Amino acid sequence: MMGAAFPFILVVLQLVVPPMLSIPAPNLSVANKIRLNPDLGEMFMFEDNVSLKWVTWNGSLPNGAVNIYNGYTKRTDYICKYNCEAGFYTPSKGPYCYYPYADSEYPASKFEVLVNEDYFEFLEWRSGSYGSVPPNSVRTCSRGDIYVGKNKYGLGKVVPRHEAFFLPWEGKEYWYKKYDVLTINRDTYNQQISHVKYAIDKIVLLNHPPETIQMAKATNYECSSIEKTVLLEKSSTVEKFWNIGRETRNGTHSIMTGKIPIINPDNVDFTKEQTVSFSKGTTLIETVSHSMSVQVLVPPNYSCAVRMDARRMTADIPFTARLSRTYSNGETHWTTVTGTYDGVKIGEINAVVERCQPIPDAEPCAPESD
Repeated sequence: MMGAAFPFILVVLQLVVPPMLSIPAPNLSVANKIRLNPDLGEMFMFEDNVSLKWVTWNGSLPNGAVNIYNGYTKRTDYICKYNCEAGFYTPSKGPYCYYPYADSEYPASKFEVLVNEDYFEFLEWRSGSYGSVPPNSVRTCSRGDIYVGKNKYGLGKVVPRHEAFFLPWEGKEYWYKKYDVLTINRDTYNQQISHVKYAIDKIVLLNHPPETIQMAKATNYECSSIEKTVLLEKSSTVEKFWNIGRETRNGTHSIMTGKIPIINPDNVDFTKEQTVSFSKGTTLIETVSHSMSVQVLVPPNYSCAVRMDARRMTADIPFTARLSRTYSNGETHWTTVTGTYDGVKIGEINAVVERCQPIPDAEPCAPESD
């Protein structure tokens, strides 16, 4: 069946890819050292889409391996790469990544598989032609210019500088001008965090030294001591941040159902389970107002500074949770996240009267008569 189909592909292609290098077989490790640095943390190259990564083949398919059903060959093909050359892995052809390069198809026994853990990231195929790639297309290497592509015959690579999609097929490489490119859909979504479990045995609680958050001054130009009332007022912004290890896109409606930590000087308590909407990302922002008045006896021609000191308390608490995102097409994707809660609380507030200082160049008072 495949032998009969092969000439049809030749008719569609008409031409094989123009020669790029006159070499019989690629030394890809050298080629890619020239094109890009392979030691760039490729496993986590997709910025905030941390569930998407290239994973080294270890003899079995990892959970979440990205695949297509190849209707032409009637099999499931998985996206793989050798260095920066995208290709396909399929169990029926052995433990190899088949990739196109310099007019030929090559099998690689050491390769990486594209994994979307828990199928959490929203991936979709979008059309391209003549080397064009849509925004947010999936690269094979962080600094490279090769993208994951496919057409009706199977998986391969899109190389914009060669204005084509390249397909590995039965030992040879073929090129096409129209194709699909794998992309990450970065539209807005509704996000929910639930099933939050805090590691209370790993809480890091810190009581910080006092900080001055407001200053005021009582000044007396009179020639007798007077008592003044100093009003100190200050609003402080405190944040409670659940770091889930990934960005929450701007414009996203994000809520959490769980217990909220309550920071005390010596321990951390928790509220009952509740649902909160985040002000920004996965952060709750609260404004706390502080007000206190102080009576100060000010000597003549002196000024007395009064300050408001506050102690900050912070808590870092590891947690695990379930994260869901519902996209514009109605699909909901779930994954498990590990993160850290970072909380701040303004604790003890004190008013401190500093030593009074003489007013510079103050008009002297007349001496008291006997």
